[in-house]
Amino acid sequence: MPESADAHQFKSTADAHPIDAARLADYLQTVGLTLDRDLPIQQFATGLANINYRLSIGSRLMVLRRPPPGDLPPGAHDMKREHRVLSRLHEVHPLAPQSLHLCEDPSILGVPFQIIEYRPGTVIKGNDDKLLRDQPERCKRLGHMLVETLVSVHQVEVASIGLENFGRPDGFVTRAIKGWRARAERLNPVASTASLATELGDWLNQQNIRNRAPTLLHSDMKLDNLILEPTTLEPTAIVDWDMSTRGDPLFDLATMLSYWTEPDDPECMNRLAQMPTTLPGFLCRDGVLDIYTTLTGIDASDFKVFRVLAMYKLAVVFLQLHALYGTGERADPRYIDFDKLGEELFLFTRDVAQDRA
Repeated sequence: MPESADAHQFKSTADAHPIDAARLADYLQTVGLTLDRDLPIQQFATGLANINYRLSIGSRLMVLRRPPPGDLPPGAHDMKREHRVLSRLHEVHPLAPQSLHLCEDPSILGVPFQIIEYRPGTVIKGNDDKLLRDQPERCKRLGHMLVETLVSVHQVEVASIGLENFGRPDGFVTRAIKGWRARAERLNPVASTASLATELGDWLNQQNIRNRAPTLLHSDMKLDNLILEPTTLEPTAIVDWDMSTRGDPLFDLATMLSYWTEPDDPECMNRLAQMPTTLPGFLCRDGVLDIYTTLTGIDASDFKVFRVLAMYKLAVVFLQLHALYGTGERADPRYIDFDKLGEELFLFTRDVAQDRA
């Protein structure tokens, strides 16, 4: 990955989802935005979910962001939700890019989309370690930065930007448990996977959870959802807010730690390939929890419940992706064994619930 002011990578034309530039330009003109046709629209080479394109509007670089094709799980890839947050959050949080426009008319591009401020920088995708090999101090700083960035999101005064009614924080955890159990059941997985999902769902229903004041949640905080300054690796933007809401902040922390692999973890955690946190210098998960509670003063005595719920959710997400592959809605060969990965994640989650991991 080049050390440049803009180290984003783009898909080849053959692999990209093309956009009808003429239709887009005509639409944007109706809302007072002028698409610059001399700069090609390029699709970013990003992960497994939403599709992002770089384009120029009024001589200013922007990002067009849209959901993936096919049937989508309820509440997922929500452009309206993301626009609501990013059209306001930039006023109080310097790492929030501004969303300038939301189009909900599917006749333009086939799906809703939004136009967001472009932030240059580099992205460390998945477990890519090219910028981090043999640099334990850099890894240590990145780990601390991730925790500090998450805390900064949780400290946002939502009322100051008109988001005090955002989300449904009342009953947040109970609703999350019920919702992710229902998703697992709808997928109708093989008997062994279904049995684990039921066992873990029953365990979650039996736990006691402390009442906490709700905060703004990103809901998918990890290293590749940050854009970094290429030399210092300091954050310049937090992206992917389409699952943001308000709720218990420990669920946000647990979601981040569900991606956080340690050297002694089972193979399924390494296969996730979400962050290069096995490298020397990165905090362990308990270290992350300690720093978070020190910075926030939050009582995290019930954190295991949130960790199990976040891991349960992650297992279901991979089962959903495999189901899309099975129906032909997604052709990505990475999805082919996500059913096995989902079951293995359930097994590891059971070990966590039973204090064996």
